[in-house]
Amino acid sequence: MAEFLLDFEKPIVELERRIQELRGLEGVETEISKLQKQVDRLRRKVYSRLTRWQIVQLARHPQRPQTLDLIPYLFTDFTELHGDRCFRDDEALVAGIARFRGRSVVVIGHQMGHDTKERTRRNFAQPYPEGYRKALRIFKLAERFNMPVINLVDTQGAYCGIGAEERGQSEAIAHNLQELSLLRTPIIVVVTGQGGSGGAIAIGMGDRMYMLEYSYYSVISPEGCASILWRDKAEASKAAEVLKFTSKDLLNLGIIDGIINEPPGGAHRDWQLAAKLIEEKVSEALGELEELSIEDLVNKRLEKFRAMGEYKDSS
Repeated sequence: MAEFLLDFEKPIVELERRIQELRGLEGVETEISKLQKQVDRLRRKVYSRLTRWQIVQLARHPQRPQTLDLIPYLFTDFTELHGDRCFRDDEALVAGIARFRGRSVVVIGHQMGHDTKERTRRNFAQPYPEGYRKALRIFKLAERFNMPVINLVDTQGAYCGIGAEERGQSEAIAHNLQELSLLRTPIIVVVTGQGGSGGAIAIGMGDRMYMLEYSYYSVISPEGCASILWRDKAEASKAAEVLKFTSKDLLNLGIIDGIINEPPGGAHRDWQLAAKLIEEKVSEALGELEELSIEDLVNKRLEKFRAMGEYKDSS
């Protein structure tokens, strides 16, 4: 895959390339050391000042790791399961059984693909109703066999075409939310890239919800918001600031339970390290959740979501 660079990444990558060129030469250790310090300073400066729109760009980076990229690093013995037993298999959602640090778990996540052929086949990670019904089938399997659920969220949203509406897209999402709220097994959710609307929340209700540092989670895409508020998708960067949907924003609002730091420069720069950081947080959360009784687990999950948001009683 050809390297893809965002505008704000280019100065950093150019310096890193220069360092790589010098590494094969003798007597340039001092120069390499100076350049490395320059890279570190520049990276800290750039990534400490990212706008929300720049974070959206990182979340959508073509080389950012997706579910099938992360699974080999996070799990062993992964076996993919297919189909909703009603209509067909939806490849926008990957689902299966695996082992996480020796523990049997269920894994479900969105998959877009890294080239045009795979993206088309997987409908650009936009599931149809059968995708969410497949996920629900696997959720119930996890409950039956006492397997924790680990969901990896990365979608711009559920597919909103005619076929999806004809087959009950909104009902499928709502049904998943109902079932997840009462599922009698631990559920851990990690937003790894884009967390778009109902397409994300259909597998996004859990006992613990984390976001990678440069991901976002929102009721609408910045482009969609801009087209409604300003009637111009070109105002997406302005909409991103208004939406306040980054990991830091949502942690401050109490929507998520924590932020998973990314490798220097973003998860796309080091898939293995990104997976290791996810693994550590998931392992910690799983240890905490498995100490609870099933009744406490479900009750705390319900309390968590009921406590979100603010409202006034008009009676």
